Amino acid sequence: MLINKVELCGVNTAKLPVLSADEKKKLFEKILQGDNSAREEFIQGNLRLVLSVIQRFNNRGEPADDLFQVGCIGLIKAIDNFDVTQEVQFSTYAVPMIIGEVRRYLRDNNAIRVSRSLRDLAYKAMQKREELFNANNKEPTINELAKELGVEREELAMAIDSVQDTVSMFEPIFQDGTDTVCVMDQIHDNVNTHNAWEQTITINEAMKKLPEREQMIINLRFFEGRTQTEIAEEIGISQAQISRLEKNALKHLRKYV
Repeated sequence: MLINKVELCGVNTAKLPVLSADEKKKLFEKILQGDNSAREEFIQGNLRLVLSVIQRFNNRGEPADDLFQVGCIGLIKAIDNFDVTQEVQFSTYAVPMIIGEVRRYLRDNNAIRVSRSLRDLAYKAMQKREELFNANNKEPTINELAKELGVEREELAMAIDSVQDTVSMFEPIFQDGTDTVCVMDQIHDNVNTHNAWEQTITINEAMKKLPEREQMIINLRFFEGRTQTEIAEEIGISQAQISRLEKNALKHLRKYV
């Protein structure tokens, strides 16, 4: 698939606009008032998001034009369903919508049908993988997952490969200069809340060992759900500095915990 070609579906991807966070906010206010021109401008300003997401599927043998069109459908659905009162970046909300739309398309057009039992095993493995990661703060091995699920290693590997590609928790899905969306930003755990984490891994004690500014960044970033850009504006430093301080703080937290 020629994912890097300049034109997709008649759109020159080399000239796609990039909207600032403030521009997105103002356009969405107009969209909510029924302004179709603002809606079109918002769509055009987020096509880079679609382009970034479909690059994850560049090994599936599907035409880039088709995936781009499907991704645009996911983008439009995200716009139609986005709730501005939730204080979540649009890109954070839109990415899983676009990914879901593309995956449905690939599933429906896949000539090789994966058995229900294999899919069920794969989904159980993903849940167990997240559970073990939260408990041990590290990625479990395929052998550990197989043992936990009581299946053969080869069977589990086949099941996982049949439904999705393995990616890092910290793999950037999208970055437009105002915000970075990683895989971990799309994972939400309703059981292991922040309070539960504090009780089980003594996160409070580890936080006390960090410099005051790094404590503030970690608290705003992961406990209040703020983006790096929003934190940078509040503290008065650049987003790049926030990113470096966050990485350094996480490195020390892992060591303390």
